[in-house]
Amino acid sequence: MINVQASIFTDSQFKSCTRDTAMKLVTRTVILALILFSSLICQLHADTAAPKGVPFNGHSSYAVVEDGKAFDLDAFTLAAWVKNHHSDHSEVFLSRGEAGQLFTFYIYNGHVRMLVQNKSDSYLHADAPQPKDDKWTHYAGTYDGRNIKLYVNGRLHSTVEAPGRMPKSDAPLYIGAQWPWIRTLSGRLDDVQVWSKALSAEEIAQVTKRKPVTDALVARWTSDSLDKTKWANTTSDKLAAVYHANPKMTVPKVDGYRGIWYSNQPQDNEYVYKYSGGLGTYCAKHRPFAVYCKKVDKTFFCYGGSLGKNRSLLHMASYFDHKTGMVPRPTVIVDKKTKDAHDNPVISMDDTGHIWVFSSSHGTGRPSYIWVSKKPYDISDFEQVHTKAFALGSFEANFSYPQIHYIPGQGFQLMLTIYHGGRTLYSSSSPDGRTWTKPKKFAQIEQGHYQVSERCGRRIGTSFNFHPKPKGLNWRTNLYYMETNDLGNTWTTVDGKRLDVPLTEPDNPALVHDYRAEKKNVYMKDITFDAEGNPVVLYITSGGWEAGPKNDPRTWCTARWTGKKWDIQGSIKSDNNYDMGSLYIEADGTWRIIAPTQTGPQPYNPGGEVAMWTSNDQGVTWKMIKQLTAKSEFNHTYCRRPINAHPDFYALWADGHGRQPSESRLYFTNRAGDHVWKLPEKMEGQFSKPEIVK
Repeated sequence: MINVQASIFTDSQFKSCTRDTAMKLVTRTVILALILFSSLICQLHADTAAPKGVPFNGHSSYAVVEDGKAFDLDAFTLAAWVKNHHSDHSEVFLSRGEAGQLFTFYIYNGHVRMLVQNKSDSYLHADAPQPKDDKWTHYAGTYDGRNIKLYVNGRLHSTVEAPGRMPKSDAPLYIGAQWPWIRTLSGRLDDVQVWSKALSAEEIAQVTKRKPVTDALVARWTSDSLDKTKWANTTSDKLAAVYHANPKMTVPKVDGYRGIWYSNQPQDNEYVYKYSGGLGTYCAKHRPFAVYCKKVDKTFFCYGGSLGKNRSLLHMASYFDHKTGMVPRPTVIVDKKTKDAHDNPVISMDDTGHIWVFSSSHGTGRPSYIWVSKKPYDISDFEQVHTKAFALGSFEANFSYPQIHYIPGQGFQLMLTIYHGGRTLYSSSSPDGRTWTKPKKFAQIEQGHYQVSERCGRRIGTSFNFHPKPKGLNWRTNLYYMETNDLGNTWTTVDGKRLDVPLTEPDNPALVHDYRAEKKNVYMKDITFDAEGNPVVLYITSGGWEAGPKNDPRTWCTARWTGKKWDIQGSIKSDNNYDMGSLYIEADGTWRIIAPTQTGPQPYNPGGEVAMWTSNDQGVTWKMIKQLTAKSEFNHTYCRRPINAHPDFYALWADGHGRQPSESRLYFTNRAGDHVWKLPEKMEGQFSKPEIVK
């Protein structure tokens, strides 16, 4: 500090001075005081000089400490200097676990949040204003097992009661992202610190002034400790972070096609689960999984993939080149950080040839995403589209069971489910995939619905069941149909009568058949339209929800609108409620079903052996013309119909063991049913031909 001495005058000395002398002395004193004040400001600035910061590019850069056990703490404090370039979507400073789990220190919807999972099934958060663009701000959050506190620039801003304890986990610690590519920070971080106690207000103020608090300090990363890709922890080299600063996001590819294995609701019997197996093309309420593009003669498809048995769900995209008969290595769009196949993606394509992938979420536990290829007809690189239209809870986008329809000249219509008072049906539209309307509710009867929907010209038709109270979600019954020709703004019955939406009563004008009166469950499978534009719905009825013979018969039914009434038929039988196939109505009037209707190696578990059935009398009678698989190792499941299906790639599905975790392979067949191909599990080069298995 600069030492400055100022003259002090007594009254008598001042009086003895001339006026000019006195003014000079006063001026000198003021100048010296200003110098002294400036020196103090400079010293204060030196103590709190603006950080340099480690850069994060907003799409691909992040840092990670893979061994996160050191951050399993009963109480803790997180702190960092933040300089954010823009905050129009959620961006993370520090995080462990999936969204809504363990802890996340992040920007969301105009706020900075300190989120803590204080119980196994719940979380709470304290909020403060988000930082101003390109201005350094210090944030610190504490948790002591009772309260979450959030500080801004050393001052307490908010306190939230959150009694409990963060669950134990081996999840990594991420800096600058939720996990790779997700909620990535656009800006800089510096002096990122973690303590194993809740710091006091005095200690937080000390940290903000760049004065060290070493008691209970677990980790500290500063801009000075970064050496290329190693971001050293100044307290322990064991907790060094690996820093990824890719200037351009590179979408990885994997060396083969492997699907996700998933199970739901264990049962205390030989069938083990309510349903399970290789569910890479699950579920029936997700659609579509594939779309054929004549311009480039390729069928683009997506699926729920993994790197092997019992591994995390990867959203995968690829294509089959009809000219070469080959597939490329599949592209990983995102690691969903879950094993739940309800999070599977769906795919679409716009007029320009850009490929769109919608990443679902099962309820409110994880965020959903929208992706678009950066180039037309190209799966090598995808951009994440940010939207708050589907905001739910702590997620900027959250939707379940997505069904995306592209209407040429109008844009997209997304049929979705939101978990709000049950499984509630909504619709949203977008002219370009980026700007979406706020979802409009059109059905919420008792505990909600499962739906299947399809496009016919500018019309979108949807058919659904409902979950009656008080039985719960395993009971689903009745069959409904409604449609819209104005992107979900208004809805009508099949014969054009205007509906008052949302539907809230079981007995309403959209009811096709009252299966509740027959005490039958209804499982939605598919929907399509005949040459006259009349809808035809495919579904299974059964006596109950549990796997096993006691709920037989499982009958495949069709409901066809004749132009005057609904004609309901059904004769094909299979052995599980979650057997799933697709219905085709072809130009010559042939009805075709490709589905795992035949008993497989794990009887009464989902899927089985795949068969091809045809009907020439609009579903009154069916003939199995071919069995496509036989003597299989695992059950085949969820045969999916591509949009504009090409005869050489007519159905896509996966296999997997019905009663225990297993590997899962991907398959497709042609319309003739004379061959089934398996997509290559292991690829040496960048392209490979699928293997004929039949």
